[in-house]
Amino acid sequence: MTGSASADARRVRGLWPFAALSAGYFAHIGFFNPYLPLWLQALGYSLWAIGLLTALQSATRLFAPYLWGWLSDRSGEPVRWLRVCAVMSLVLSLGLWWQPVPVWLPLVLLLLFTHTSAMMPLSETVLAHAVSATGGFDARRYGRVRLWGSLGFLVTVLAAGAWFERHGLGSFPFWANATLVLVVAAVWAMPRWREAPHPHGASGVRVWPVLRQPVVAWFFVALFWHVLAHVFIYIFFSLYLDHLGYGKGVIGALWATAVVVEIGWFFTQGRWLPRLALGQWLVLASALTVARMAATAWGAAWLPVLVLAQCVHAIGFAAHHSVCIALINRHFPGRLRARGQALYSLVGYGCSGVVAGALGGWISSRWGLHAVFVAAMLAATGATAAAAVVRRLGD
Repeated sequence: MTGSASADARRVRGLWPFAALSAGYFAHIGFFNPYLPLWLQALGYSLWAIGLLTALQSATRLFAPYLWGWLSDRSGEPVRWLRVCAVMSLVLSLGLWWQPVPVWLPLVLLLLFTHTSAMMPLSETVLAHAVSATGGFDARRYGRVRLWGSLGFLVTVLAAGAWFERHGLGSFPFWANATLVLVVAAVWAMPRWREAPHPHGASGVRVWPVLRQPVVAWFFVALFWHVLAHVFIYIFFSLYLDHLGYGKGVIGALWATAVVVEIGWFFTQGRWLPRLALGQWLVLASALTVARMAATAWGAAWLPVLVLAQCVHAIGFAAHHSVCIALINRHFPGRLRARGQALYSLVGYGCSGVVAGALGGWISSRWGLHAVFVAAMLAATGATAAAAVVRRLGD
C-alpha cells in the first residue's frame, strides 16, 4: 500500500515540469492571440491584412511540428529542442518593438510562430506517453496537467485586458517578451527527458496505413471543420466585440469566462469522459459548437448571450481536445505517436488556421464581422456530420 502510494506520488511529481511549461506557454498565448489583432489594428493594418498576419501562426503549423519532431526523433532529446524553440522565440519577440520596413513584422511573426508552434506538440508527445505509462490514456492525470495551461491563459488574458484598457496597446511587445521569459524559465526547469534515438523508418512503422483507415480519415475531417470554427473565434472575436462597442476589459472577461469553464472541465474530466464513447463526445462537442457560433453571430448585442456562448467552451474545446488526444494516442501508438501529434497540429491548427485567417479576412471585408461567425456555424455543422461518421465507424 505504501509502495503504491509512493509510486503514485513519484508519477505526479514527474508531471510537474509539463504543468509548468503548459502554464508558461498558455500565459503567452493568453495575451498574444486575443490582442494581436487589436495591436495590428492599432498599427493601421486592414482587416484583410490582419487576417493574413494572424494566419501566419497556422501556416507555420503546416511544417514546424514535423520539422522539430524530426529533430527530436533523430536525437532522442525533445527537451533540448523545446529549449531551443523557447530561447529563439524570446529573441525573435524583441523584433516586435520595431517596424523599419513593411516586410519586417510579417517576417518576425513568421519566424516567431515557427518556434512557438512546435513547443506544444513536442511536449504533448512526451506527456501522452507519461500519462499512458500504466496502460491506457489517463484522462484524469492529463486534465490535471492541462488545467495549468488554462490557468496561465486566464491570468494573462485578464491582466492584459485591464492593462490595455488603461494604457493602450503600445506595450504589446513588452508583454510578448515577459511571457516568453516565463516559457524559457519553465522549459529550462524541465529535466533532460531522453528517449532512445531512432531515425524515421528504422522501426518499419509507417503512418499511411493508419491514415487510410476510414475512422482515422473521418476523424481528421471532423477535426479540420471543428477547429476551423474555433479559429474564426480566436482571430475575429476580439475585433467583433470591439466593433460592437465592448471595452477591452469586457473582452478580456469574456475570454476569461471560456477559460474558467475550461479549467473546471479539465479538473473533473476523469469523472465525465467515461460516461460516453469518444465518438459520442466528438458529436456532442461539435453540435454544441454550432449553437455557440449561432449565438455569437446573432446574439452578440446581449452580454448574457455571449457569456452563455462562452460557457460552451467547456465541451466545445476542452472536452474535444482531450478526446482528440485520446484518439491520437489510440490510433498512433508507440513510434507513431510523434507523427500523430504532428498531424493533429497540422490538420487541426495548421490547415484550418490558414483557411480561417484568409477566408475570415475576406468574409469580414465583404460582409462584415458578423458573417464570420455564420461561417463558423457552418463549419461546426460540417464537423458534427463528420463526427457522426466517426461514431458510426466505432470510435
